[in-house]
Amino acid sequence: MPSERELSLRALLTGLLLGAALTPCNVYAGLKIGWSFNMSIIALLLGFGFWRSLTAATGGPDWSIKESNISQTTASSAASIISGGLVAPIPAHALITGTSLPMGPMMAWVFAVSFLGIWVAWYLRPLLVVRAGLRFPAGVATLETLNDVFGHGREALRRIAVLGIAGLGSAALKAVDAFVTTLPKWAPTPWLGQLTFALEPSMLLLGFGGIIGLRVGLSLLAGALLAWGLIAPGLLAGGQVVAPPGATSSLFGPLVEWLLWPGVSLMVAASLSSFALQGVGALRALASQRAAWTGPPLGRPHWGPLSGLALAAVLTVTLQIALFDIPLPLAVLAVPFAILLATVATRVVGDTGIPPIGAIGKVSQLGFGVLAPGQAVTNLMAANVAGGAAGQCADLLNDFRTGYGIGAHPGRQAIAQCVGVLTGSVVGVVVYLSLIPDPALLISEQWPAPAVATWKAVAETLAGGLDAVPASARLAMLYGALAGMAIGTAEHVLPEGLRRWLPSPVALGLAFVIPASVSIMMCLGALLVALLGWLRPSLAARFAIAASAGLIAGESLVGVAAALLSMAAP
Repeated sequence: MPSERELSLRALLTGLLLGAALTPCNVYAGLKIGWSFNMSIIALLLGFGFWRSLTAATGGPDWSIKESNISQTTASSAASIISGGLVAPIPAHALITGTSLPMGPMMAWVFAVSFLGIWVAWYLRPLLVVRAGLRFPAGVATLETLNDVFGHGREALRRIAVLGIAGLGSAALKAVDAFVTTLPKWAPTPWLGQLTFALEPSMLLLGFGGIIGLRVGLSLLAGALLAWGLIAPGLLAGGQVVAPPGATSSLFGPLVEWLLWPGVSLMVAASLSSFALQGVGALRALASQRAAWTGPPLGRPHWGPLSGLALAAVLTVTLQIALFDIPLPLAVLAVPFAILLATVATRVVGDTGIPPIGAIGKVSQLGFGVLAPGQAVTNLMAANVAGGAAGQCADLLNDFRTGYGIGAHPGRQAIAQCVGVLTGSVVGVVVYLSLIPDPALLISEQWPAPAVATWKAVAETLAGGLDAVPASARLAMLYGALAGMAIGTAEHVLPEGLRRWLPSPVALGLAFVIPASVSIMMCLGALLVALLGWLRPSLAARFAIAASAGLIAGESLVGVAAALLSMAAP
């Protein structure tokens, strides 16, 4: 029966093509603002819209709900490839060593890290999805959308239309900027423009603002006012940062070299404090669930998944040694460390829906900083295996949660995930190298790459101690760490009614590392969606995410196309 179709060729090919189209969006956004977007719902809507229209026109077999799940699983697995390190430790390694990995080895590395995440997720699925019944909010949101579009197909087509209109508008604006004339930023005064206070002609930033919510948007604005409006002028006046003689353009470059230290310390301290408190609770909950389990062994080692896990472990260990000269004991240790971090991280994601990707990256860096002191490359790339696989695992368990809700076969979803990460590894690396042909472009106003700055700063500090930090920034770094610890702890211990009034510590710290114009535009997007939600709550609930996703996709796809065309030009 058509309703029983699941791992069909058309479902896999649809997911593969959608994944190839959506992966560039996350690579582009990751280098711009350090965040990515869960592509499950947008892939689901696009796949459904295409096949519903085609089957209605041709009379072919209906597009089933399980095929749709396989398609979105493949596409979202591809788009989540940046969890494997493509916009954080890999470019940080290039900045520290001065050389980029060649295309082939980079593809192999990103695939191996993500492939390990798939099989760690497979063995955590019975405990966290089946037995514990954790919510996994992103997975449940996709499940609800899946049931909604198959129950009310006309509403889904409306959302697709909104997504398409927003995408075309965003793409057109970016095309004018890329191919016709550079669209200017608007600053109230030249001095504020030098401090990066401006309005950017970027629909992508408005779209991300619409998704992140008002609390995060206002926190970005507060961080920008503190970093670029208060601290930066003081640094210039006091001589801690020296502007180039006669400078009339942006001072982002010299200022961010100082501001990233308190910003990174705030983000790291907040993430680690919150992650430690959440981790204790998660491990206790996992232990109690294991003790109460009276059924068959969880995650029984069938030959297929066990072979996949073994192959992934061998691949990651071999590539660590071959590409980065990491000692065998440390390379091997990265695998169980990834499993431990994934266990805690996915429990947090299952409860809150917020993937602690930044926190697990820092935990893995600190762990290998202790085991391999003074070795920045070992710190980065062994930590990339542990943190990257754990992050990918947390992303992929959302897909397993969606599939569990409709009775999908987990083995077929795992195959779709393998196809997805293979697609994402190839496309993602091609896009990354097109956008960043020279690592010197990173941590600039065009490509702030805040995740790269964070990984690089932590690796250099662990390798060289405080000598890696400008002397004038050390006290500010301490203040940032104390503020991060205070907010991160308060987020965990305060009741919900008070917690929502706290600023987002990650957004506060991020605003130190990106231009103020980026924070302003994202805050503006959050304010617009909040206003729409206040005036027309039903309209916002139905279309805000679709419109935001269209804005993100339109600009990022044209931006990637412009980069590819510039490389192909003689």
